[in-house]
Amino acid sequence: MKGFSSVYRKELYSLFAAPVFYAVAFTFLVISGYFFYSSVAFYNMASFQAAQNPMLARQLNMMDMVMRPFFLDLSIVLLLISPILTMRLYAEERKTGTMELLFTYPIADHTAVLAKFAAVFSAFAVIMIATLPGVFLLGTIVSPAWKAIACGYLGILLLGGAFMALGIFTSSVTQNQIIAAVLSFGALLMFWIIGWMKSLMGPPMGDVVEYLSVTRHIESFAKGVLDVRDVVYYLLFISFFLFLTLRQIGSHRWRG
Repeated sequence: MKGFSSVYRKELYSLFAAPVFYAVAFTFLVISGYFFYSSVAFYNMASFQAAQNPMLARQLNMMDMVMRPFFLDLSIVLLLISPILTMRLYAEERKTGTMELLFTYPIADHTAVLAKFAAVFSAFAVIMIATLPGVFLLGTIVSPAWKAIACGYLGILLLGGAFMALGIFTSSVTQNQIIAAVLSFGALLMFWIIGWMKSLMGPPMGDVVEYLSVTRHIESFAKGVLDVRDVVYYLLFISFFLFLTLRQIGSHRWRG
């Protein structure tokens, strides 16, 4: 794809040069660190109790008591910070008029969209890598199921990719970054809670709204279970909102 690397490097530089990225990363890591410490502290307390109660010792499971809550907590924090990472991608270009300049370059619209998505996803992946030292330190104390942990991280990365794709779309529909962030958060929150309506609906609509819920699909990853259906869901989610972004950009080009 001609021009992909140029747009990718430009967006990646803009992300890492912006103070807001470091504020987001700091906030994410502090909150995620607190959640991880809380889970480890609870596991440690349960281990001391299990030393005096053999029945309780059989119920100790590091994946269920530490990593699974940690991954689910990360998904909540990601819901809050992902709109901030994506809000400027197209909104800023529309406000400054550089989008029209981008149209004059020999770069296809789909290449620019994919490059912007790859840049913000790479920035998110860097933040996630910063959470690994605590997990590796825990691995020196206990014997964790590394494959299950890798599955959990894969789920968080896919969830983050889905959130970023939706955020890019909302950024493409407005010139105001704050509005883009609010729209992104509102849409993500809707996909977060839509599964709660299952109890109010009968089949098949109840099954449909449950499938649309992002929380339903992250739970399997958090347990260390790799389900192809969950992977397909996130890939379709990402593809759908990148396609909507492409159509929105095409519409903007047509309107001039």
